[in-house]
Amino acid sequence: MQLFQVNLRKNGQRDRHLPFFQQITDRLINENAANEGALKQLSVSLNLLIKIFHDLNCQDLPEFFEDNMQFFMEQFQKYLIYGNVLLESQDEDEAGPLEKIKTSICEVLELYTQKYLEDFHMLNTFVPIVFDLLASRGHEAKNDTLVCKGLSLLTCMVKTENVSSALLAGDTLKSMCEKIALPNIAMRESDEELFEDNPIEYIRRDLEGSDTDTRRRAAADFIRGLMERLEAQVTEIMSQYIQHYLQRYAASPQDHWKDKNTAIFLLVAIAARSSTASYGVTKTNSLVNIVDFFSQNVVVDLQSGPNEGNPILKVDAIKYLYTFRSQLNKDQLLSVFPLLVKHLESTNYVVHTYSAIAIERVLFIREGKNMLFTSGDVAPYAETLLSQLFNLIEAGQTPEKLSENDYLMKTVMRVIITCRQDMVTYVNVIMGKLTSILAVSEFENLVFGPFQVILAQDIQEFKPYVFQLMAQLLEQHKGQDLSEAYTSLLNPILQPQVWDPANTPALVRLVQAYLSKGINTLLTQNKLEPILGIFQQKLINSRHNDFYAIQLLSSITKYVPSNFTRSFTQWICLFCVLDSQGGPDNLIRVFENIQPGLFGQIITLFVVPDLNALREPVDYKTCSIGIARLLTESQLLLEGAYAAQVWPKVFTGLLGMLELPPNTNEDGPDEFYLLDLEETGYQATYARLFTSSPVREDPTASYPACQVYLVQQLVSMPHEKRTLIKSLLPPEANQFLPKYFEAAGVPMDRL
Repeated sequence: MQLFQVNLRKNGQRDRHLPFFQQITDRLINENAANEGALKQLSVSLNLLIKIFHDLNCQDLPEFFEDNMQFFMEQFQKYLIYGNVLLESQDEDEAGPLEKIKTSICEVLELYTQKYLEDFHMLNTFVPIVFDLLASRGHEAKNDTLVCKGLSLLTCMVKTENVSSALLAGDTLKSMCEKIALPNIAMRESDEELFEDNPIEYIRRDLEGSDTDTRRRAAADFIRGLMERLEAQVTEIMSQYIQHYLQRYAASPQDHWKDKNTAIFLLVAIAARSSTASYGVTKTNSLVNIVDFFSQNVVVDLQSGPNEGNPILKVDAIKYLYTFRSQLNKDQLLSVFPLLVKHLESTNYVVHTYSAIAIERVLFIREGKNMLFTSGDVAPYAETLLSQLFNLIEAGQTPEKLSENDYLMKTVMRVIITCRQDMVTYVNVIMGKLTSILAVSEFENLVFGPFQVILAQDIQEFKPYVFQLMAQLLEQHKGQDLSEAYTSLLNPILQPQVWDPANTPALVRLVQAYLSKGINTLLTQNKLEPILGIFQQKLINSRHNDFYAIQLLSSITKYVPSNFTRSFTQWICLFCVLDSQGGPDNLIRVFENIQPGLFGQIITLFVVPDLNALREPVDYKTCSIGIARLLTESQLLLEGAYAAQVWPKVFTGLLGMLELPPNTNEDGPDEFYLLDLEETGYQATYARLFTSSPVREDPTASYPACQVYLVQQLVSMPHEKRTLIKSLLPPEANQFLPKYFEAAGVPMDRL
């Protein structure tokens, strides 16, 4: 459409929009007022012209439209008022041509109100027209979009100071509240059907604000728009109606429960001035006492049994508490907290889900830098909370049902976070055990069932929570051996496809827990190699994950015996050998960007001690060549503290490696010759084909002997660097370097 706008201007054809509108479409509609077939085609044309008008004006106000604004606005005014039964929909559910035209005009007027207010001189003319349009609309679904767009337009209009105060004064303001806001704020039959037939969609639309296209939300926004200019007057009018609705409900609760629903919704609309997703309403209307209203009218619906009374009113009560949670003090919240826990037992999907949501958000409230609720506050309810939450989670019989209600799993996570170090204590209460070990074991038995279902059915929404909970539980263990339950989950979590960005932080923590609490099991079952594979393939080579790579590496260094970490040493050396990786400094920068000095710690504490253990010929040469390149090609290793402290240690380690020759195969014949055909008959398990063993590729095959290569690298360094390294050489160098230079045929004075 922007391209169309540019072409329209360039070709001088933009004025064609005016005759199309005036001389063709508008004139033909007038001439064919009684011709239904022609009218329907012309109405489509008119609606398209209005949409084109909107698109041509959405970026800026073109001079052409500014010059002809009077004409276009008069046309919009005409068709907002225009009525013709032939263009009105006779279907109560489907909007007709005339409803669509009026909706498009409302969108154009809202655009002008928001962006071109200084040029929109007819604003005050449209206010009563839009008012009459909305007041005349019925409750049929065909009018829903028009009413929502009209309310959105009127909200923008009344919020601006350009709208005359006279248009919002006295009886006019009261009429706006009575004839526009209130008729559209009541719960509709379609809302009830959604509550019963698609409860999770009802929750998301209501809670996450995705109901912006509903009359109720649009009416609430309109009330808040009025209050920006006339807070006291609107509060007084709406408060009278709130009391009216409550009185009607009190007279016949069963017949007029919708009146109470409307009263609560209205009070929230006028009381909430600002809010956040984390803390609910943060600023309220000083003219409304939300605590008194809660105690007098709302809490009663929570005091009845979880399956008694009207479920929608129970949800209203829970949502009221959820919305104004930050406005209640701790004592008030503690008094209603057990009521929320009790309503987790409700058989109504929306009721128990809203209870879980409210519990999670209440436990998240802060008081200064500390959490408002402590472990001691939650402990008396821990058994009911966790057992009921897991019962609700397990109630889903399909992956879709299990994954749709992530609110329940968030609440489980929040309860455990709140309890933290005291979790063992309340698990003892839950399970009735005497020791902390039994308590953790019983708690694991309680949760591992749902965990295994979530992982087996690949429910993506819950997996990060499962991994974090497993890590926290495993961190409570003693010793270095894993239980069968944790061992069975090792293979699934070490599959590369599981390590997507959403799972990586939680999985790294879980693998760290495995390393710290189950290193013996990991080594016995040869699980270190896949862990290092994850490190190399999924973490260290990713800019987004290199932080987690170092976290994992730190745990490997801390918990794994050095003789099991050679794969990582080989990888470091291979990186330095391969020209395609950009040189040793690229590797150093990865570590230094995460934590200054980190590479020095890794190379001296982790890699150098491992060099003397690498005796297999290919590994020996790869690592010696790699370390030689690190010492002679890295600029970063010759700067600052690295030059004085790290470079000499690495050089000493390389000399020690070079003085111990690699293993050879001269001690006996190749294993192929030792093959005993009588002993290698059929086996049901895996059997390696001795006659087809792969030949291992040597990445340093084209390089000279290690000692010779070291000499070549040293003498090829610039003069100033050779001068520097002479001052850094360890005492052992004087003993070994002369024979290396002699083997290379290079005089020592070249250094």
